[in-house]
Amino acid sequence: MKKALAHLRSVDPVMRELIDRVGPYRMRYGPAGYASLLRAIMAQQLSTKAAATIHGRLVEACGGKVEPAVVLSLGDERLRAAGISSQKIRYVRDLSEKTLSGALDFGRLASMSDQEVLTHLTAVKGVGVWTAQMFMIFALRRLDVYFPVADLGLRNAMQGLYKLPAPVKAERMLKVAAPWRPYSSVACWYLWRSLDGPAMLE
Repeated sequence: MKKALAHLRSVDPVMRELIDRVGPYRMRYGPAGYASLLRAIMAQQLSTKAAATIHGRLVEACGGKVEPAVVLSLGDERLRAAGISSQKIRYVRDLSEKTLSGALDFGRLASMSDQEVLTHLTAVKGVGVWTAQMFMIFALRRLDVYFPVADLGLRNAMQGLYKLPAPVKAERMLKVAAPWRPYSSVACWYLWRSLDGPAMLE
């Protein structure tokens, strides 16, 4: 990680100041499997607190075993009682079914390119590019995930730190982020920390 921080500090004075202010890189990673992607889907468009509450209820409903077969055995009423919306129930069931059938193979992800992972994960209902990118950063531990321009937190952090005019355009964000490669994910962590962190997998 010293190499990554040295690179970011050398190519971007704003990032250098941010690294000095935030301190050491302390990413909290999640497991690279079904439970993490399920949690990411359920956390979409929710506050950190709400997402954690719903996740806790699901864990309880599953008897502590958040596994595809266990989740599929729960009726819709049980899932709704945990706070999962009807739309997300469909997403959760599709993820569980694809995992059980092998259509979604978490064991293969480590050997795939970022684009292959995106294609594989977004075949699941409810998993868009942003969710797949977050999974690659927080679960697969990829250090150079293509900058997630759809992330509101990153957009706000970049706008404030780099004094970008609103609305911030994706092209401008990518231009700012270009020098960070091959450590874009590390830079993202520092941007999130400047806003006191992302909700994903915490």
